Amino acid sequence: MKKKKKNKMDDTSYDIEIKYSDDFLDEDDDNDDEFTNDEKRKPSIFRKIFFALILIIALTIIYSRYIATSGLTIKEYPIESDSITESINGFKIAHFSDVHYGRVIKLDELKNLVKEINLTKPDIVVFTGDLVDKTKKLSDNDINNIITELSKIDSKYGKYYVTGEHDVKLDKYYEIMDSAGFNNLDNKFDIIYKDINSSILITGLSVKPDESFIDKVINENKVNYKVNIMHYPDEFDNIKKYNYDLVLAGHSHNGQIALPVYGAVITPENAKEYYKPYYKIDNTLFYISSGVGTTKFDYRFLNKPSFNLYRILKK
Repeated sequence: MKKKKKNKMDDTSYDIEIKYSDDFLDEDDDNDDEFTNDEKRKPSIFRKIFFALILIIALTIIYSRYIATSGLTIKEYPIESDSITESINGFKIAHFSDVHYGRVIKLDELKNLVKEINLTKPDIVVFTGDLVDKTKKLSDNDINNIITELSKIDSKYGKYYVTGEHDVKLDKYYEIMDSAGFNNLDNKFDIIYKDINSSILITGLSVKPDESFIDKVINENKVNYKVNIMHYPDEFDNIKKYNYDLVLAGHSHNGQIALPVYGAVITPENAKEYYKPYYKIDNTLFYISSGVGTTKFDYRFLNKPSFNLYRILKK
């Protein structure tokens, strides 16, 4: 490129020629193109990551709400004991808890639960509270349906229950359970005799526990095996001194939502110390049901609805 410039001193003019390197121009153009392509690629990658995350979150929510809350798992636990006699050997206990009827559990789900329990042919059935949910109002038809279905549960030696904190809000709760053939063990006990030398003590605690009767019961009755059922898991420390063979509880739902490695995300009051499916404390085996239904929010994750089946075996 040429540019003409006039010298003011001598009125002479001269030409200045400025040359640009083709290589310099080409390098700048290449850098501009490269910069532009990078800028174009970055938003595209970010968009893909963003939409992938949105998709994962959406699928997780759908799974947790509609898939993880449906179906029913049977968790079977063999339990060996030196104190079991031959006549008690193989004794089966079916344990269900936390139905919260009216939320995700409705009539069809209750029918399936009853069917699955009966297929295990239990010797006794225990329920550890929260049949209903305090946020759901039940109609007379709902109540009649619950009684009808729970009445169909078969057991050789009896059906037992304790009360959960949601149950006390329903005036007809005790009527439902009694009409369905369940025996109330709120701060009470029963002894199951297989024969004159083979017996199982079963005690129960309500959500307003009174352990004062347990000392007398244990001291006055020689039994082969001791079981306690209760709703609140954290009540365990108050009965640890009685050296039960087996303790069963509900309430915690095992956290309802669990994450790999981390475990339960949220645990309710009265299940802060104990909320996992299983503990062994001294000589006591302590099992906590994950529950059949949901409470507070109708989601589950890595924690399917279930009931437990325990087989008491001679060691």
